[in-house]
Amino acid sequence: MALLIIPMTCFGSTLATSQPCQTPDDFVAATSPGHIMIGGLFAIHEKMLSSEDYPRRPEIQKCVGFEISIFLQTLAMIHSIEMINNSPLLSGVKLGYEIYDTCTEVTVAMAATLRFLSKLNCSREVVEFKCDYSSYMPRVKAVIGAGYSEITMAVSRMLNLQLMPQVSFESTAEILSDKIRFPSFLRTVPSDFYQTKAMAHLIQKSGWNWIGIIATDDDYGRLALNTFAVQTAANNVCIAFKEVLPAFLSDDTIEVRINETLEKIIAEAQLLDVLKNVTFTDEGNSFHFDAHGDMNTGYDVVLWKEIDGHMTITKMAQYDLRNNVFIITDQETKNEFRNLKQIQSKCSTECSPGQMKKTTRSQHICCYECVNCPENHYSNQTDMDHCLLCNNETHWAPVRSTRCFEKEVEYLNWNDSLAILLLALSLLGIMFVLAIGIIFTRNLDTPIVKSSGGLLVCYVILLCHFLNFASTGFFIGEPQDFTCKTRQTLFGVSFTLCISCILMKSLKILLAFSFDPKLQNFLKGLYKPIPIIFTCTGIQVVICTIWLIFAAPAVEENVSLPRVIILECEEGSVLAFGTMLGYIAILAFICFIFAFKGRKLPEHYNEAKFTTFGMLIYFIAWVIFIPVYATTFGKYLPAVEIIVILISNYGILCCTFFPKCYVILCKQETNTKSAFLKMIYSYSSHAASSLAISHVSLDSTNSNITTTDPSSSGRSAAWQESKDLQARAFAHICRENATRVSKILPRKRISSI
Repeated sequence: MALLIIPMTCFGSTLATSQPCQTPDDFVAATSPGHIMIGGLFAIHEKMLSSEDYPRRPEIQKCVGFEISIFLQTLAMIHSIEMINNSPLLSGVKLGYEIYDTCTEVTVAMAATLRFLSKLNCSREVVEFKCDYSSYMPRVKAVIGAGYSEITMAVSRMLNLQLMPQVSFESTAEILSDKIRFPSFLRTVPSDFYQTKAMAHLIQKSGWNWIGIIATDDDYGRLALNTFAVQTAANNVCIAFKEVLPAFLSDDTIEVRINETLEKIIAEAQLLDVLKNVTFTDEGNSFHFDAHGDMNTGYDVVLWKEIDGHMTITKMAQYDLRNNVFIITDQETKNEFRNLKQIQSKCSTECSPGQMKKTTRSQHICCYECVNCPENHYSNQTDMDHCLLCNNETHWAPVRSTRCFEKEVEYLNWNDSLAILLLALSLLGIMFVLAIGIIFTRNLDTPIVKSSGGLLVCYVILLCHFLNFASTGFFIGEPQDFTCKTRQTLFGVSFTLCISCILMKSLKILLAFSFDPKLQNFLKGLYKPIPIIFTCTGIQVVICTIWLIFAAPAVEENVSLPRVIILECEEGSVLAFGTMLGYIAILAFICFIFAFKGRKLPEHYNEAKFTTFGMLIYFIAWVIFIPVYATTFGKYLPAVEIIVILISNYGILCCTFFPKCYVILCKQETNTKSAFLKMIYSYSSHAASSLAISHVSLDSTNSNITTTDPSSSGRSAAWQESKDLQARAFAHICRENATRVSKILPRKRISSI
């Protein structure tokens, strides 16, 4: 029963649309009540008639041109809704529909959309203006349609106000995929993007590259035209022309244009049919037009040749157009063809691979010069217009190259002669460290070892030297992230610990032999060996830790050189690297000051002057290192730092331990407790005498200033009195200094120093 009612309802609605619209209900094509209403927009009629009134009245005109295919689509929507209502899919809920005929006109579709948006169950059909439509109840809940993309865009912009769902079955414009402008729009057909993409691909597969485009003058046509033009350009297809026609073929203008075009084509076609079938003969040869409109004739190849002052013309061959070959009649003619190849008739010789053409001032493109490809450029074909650029980061090419060559990766290799030499020096230094350790261990109880701070301090210093020599191995070989982080950290911490220990030794010696009470009290308060060593070394550890956390050294490929890639360690932070070296320099400078103060201590046991010399070697080496390191470039850059490390390490090692080893091995008579005490006593007596003499000289000067010149008769008595006074003063000062020396240099200090 429902199937019978539907056609009648729609047929009645169709008849109603043939008359001018009187009420809003006359505008509805088909409707059925329900709990949930679904709107529909279908172009059941082809167009809307123009108003003949002037001025034009603001009313909806009648529609003409019934479209049976769209009418069937409308019936399909109604049938689908009725099937859902008759099924248990929505129990207790009935779907209704309200379908409008857009007449293929945006204005009509907009009027229907306004009715969709009107408030539900309102006596007056009105669309309320609100800032928030979240609680607004419109007349329908969703819209099906429209068909044309231009109509769909206009409707969708209005439905976006309430985010009412819109599902189109035919609109394919690419812009509708933009969910920022059309957030509530959906469709069951692909976008024009894929349609135009498929068309462009079909044209490319067909081998066409010269085409024309005809599009309709609406949003659908214009957008598709632009998209198709972009995609064809990407496939190297050229567009001969673009023609935009009115959107509706029923328009009077387009009908006139089509009729005029058809008449012209028919008139020309009659003449073409006659010409295509023309066939005639000449000297036994038949001639006609082929499918391309070309005559099936050929050419005679003739040779102009001067013989004895007379010009002769000889037929050499005949050119066959169909087979694209020359037909030669005899052997003599064949020889003439071979002679033609020996004649050079070119403006410029062809450029060989490795060269490129350089256009001259001539207006002819066939005239050019051949120039060699510059460095890092190549050409692999003849007569190339320009040379191709190699990838400068990974490849290179010499001048006039036909290909690119891969850059060689370079670093300070283990097999390099300089690396082998530096490794040999490092191993020699390690052997010296081990030998010194053995010598000091075997002579543990001798005064020379005890005066060096004991075996523990010597072992710590020797371990630091060992680590410094070992750190040079991390500068050689293929750089890795681990080696880049380890080499600077290992050198910085170990060298800082070495300088800190030497600093404490210098401070201890200066404290032991200082006779100035004020200086001695200051040095006593300052002398805290273990805390100072840990503090000095800990500061360097903190510097290196911060460096590794925030800007750790890493492997870097240096591609700035033209033919090689330098694999090197990038220090990460120049500031951190400079801070580490600068901190070591500060400690070395303090150590140098203390050592310089004690340079006049006992001869055989005086480390101060050798420490001073060692620090000078260190300063000279690193002062030279800074400009050399800043200006050196390439794979030998790590070798510069290795050399400086070896120089400074050898300098301090030799100045610290070699004199002691010399005394232990070659002057054993001075390496005894008695010889040690004798030398200390001699040095102390000499220091006390010097101090007494300085006081006597001062008193003598003061007494000379206060006395007056006596008469010649009393000069002898006064001189004798002054001499006795000086003798008593000298004895008193000597006693005081002896007491002071005994306090400053107690026996237990002398024996333990």
